[in-house]
Amino acid sequence: MDYKKTNAPTNTVVRNMMEMCEDTGNVYETVAIIGKRANQIGAEMKSDLSRKLQEFASFNDNLEEVFENREQIEISRYYEKLPKPSLIATQEYVEGKVYYRNPVKEKEKLQ
Repeated sequence: MDYKKTNAPTNTVVRNMMEMCEDTGNVYETVAIIGKRANQIGAEMKSDLSRKLQEFASFNDNLEEVFENREQIEISRYYEKLPKPSLIATQEYVEGKVYYRNPVKEKEKLQ
């Protein structure tokens, strides 16, 4: 999913955890699913930001040539204004866009 086009809120939202855990039947399992998805989104955001900032990297060792690049600052500000990965992951879970499975529960169903 493209985290730039998400409709997740940029601030904290109070949610009813009992409604959120209806699919799994376990609050902790739901939190673990959302947490793992948040880690995936965070890693994707970090690699994307690093790739974009790599264009501005200077590989010379001269400390006198340090200057602020306007484009680099704008890119950093854009990523700071995006919703946090945990909020994006929670929104995806609520909308049913997160695929998850529990191998232990699947094994129990087969027996």
